Amino acid sequence: MPSLERTCECGGSRELSAPKLRSDTAERAGLDPGELRHLVQEVHDLTTGKRPWAAGTVVVAGRGPVIAVEEAAGWAVRYSAYDAEADAGVELPEESRVPMTVGTPFDLASLTKLFTSVAAVQQIERGTLGIDALVGAYLPDFRAAARHGVTVRQLLTHTSGLRPELPLYDCADDAERMARLRAEVPVGVPGTYTYSDLNMLLLQFVLERITGRTLDVLIHDGITRPLGMTSTDFGPCPGAAATEDQRRPWAKADRGMVRGVVHDENAWALGGVAGHAGLFSTGRDMAVFCRTLLAGGSYGPARILGPDFVELLLTPPGLGFAVDQAWFMGELAGKGAAGHTGFTGTSVVLDPGTDTFLVLLANTVHPVRRRADSAPRATAATHLARAVRGIGPLTRT
Repeated sequence: MPSLERTCECGGSRELSAPKLRSDTAERAGLDPGELRHLVQEVHDLTTGKRPWAAGTVVVAGRGPVIAVEEAAGWAVRYSAYDAEADAGVELPEESRVPMTVGTPFDLASLTKLFTSVAAVQQIERGTLGIDALVGAYLPDFRAAARHGVTVRQLLTHTSGLRPELPLYDCADDAERMARLRAEVPVGVPGTYTYSDLNMLLLQFVLERITGRTLDVLIHDGITRPLGMTSTDFGPCPGAAATEDQRRPWAKADRGMVRGVVHDENAWALGGVAGHAGLFSTGRDMAVFCRTLLAGGSYGPARILGPDFVELLLTPPGLGFAVDQAWFMGELAGKGAAGHTGFTGTSVVLDPGTDTFLVLLANTVHPVRRRADSAPRATAATHLARAVRGIGPLTRT
């Protein structure tokens, strides 16, 4: 990682501001422009036809401090409803649709987990949270987790044995929701990977207990505000890309067309702020987040983590981050690329080995959720990987 020290005029040393992102050519980023043109065209193609992969997309990609691709395609709002009998969206007249722009915010869904993880590692860096500490030491009232010896590391690596989710959206009130979470017993073998939203919910409660601040405040004060990510926050977010016409039986609640309010039913039931879902953001803001981690935790004059703790986040198996997952990272996987996907159609990949990042935001659940298909994510990442191989080293001037 680049050095963050330089000598000042008084003869001492001080922290060097990490370069901020700037838009420039593919060549200046050390990327093959032909591969990036293919990436952009394929992202546009994802939004066309009667059954597109997504109603709309935003892609931001680059290397080092250079954004070489920033493109929007399709629609932020294309449908008024989902017609279950026809298994098709009810399309709005074109004049009533909302075009996608590079500044359109998206419901990040599970990309929220990355921010919760960074907030946790910030507390680990400060010494207020032990990575191998028992959750019960911080949350003794969460009796089941305490009794079964669940640790903070297990929450961050999805190895606690907790089931993927609970139907908190069906609980009568917050008291019942909290009672169920406190009593939830691991059903899997501790130490064995089982991806679970409950891990990040428990981690949220740990962070809130040890800091005395809510998760939205922790993320704002510790991550988004210092990084200048002014378009990233928990909802409501009225200008966001629409998600789903959420109705039973295909969904878990009857809410109609969801836009600007969190899509995830459990996060919605919890008031919109949850450790596993709830954040909204833009492509540019997510590029800043990626760039900060690639630069060892600094962006401009801001430092949110030290390099050793960024390495802790991204070292296999990753803390909150998935590492080297070809199913959505394509040919970027294999040598330490890290990232995550979100149910609404979002994904990020950052590759420390090549200093590259890819943000692909899409509203794939508009107008209705379908079987997950991450092949387009993998294809986009592969184009970026080949763009690095196709031209050579990064130009840093």
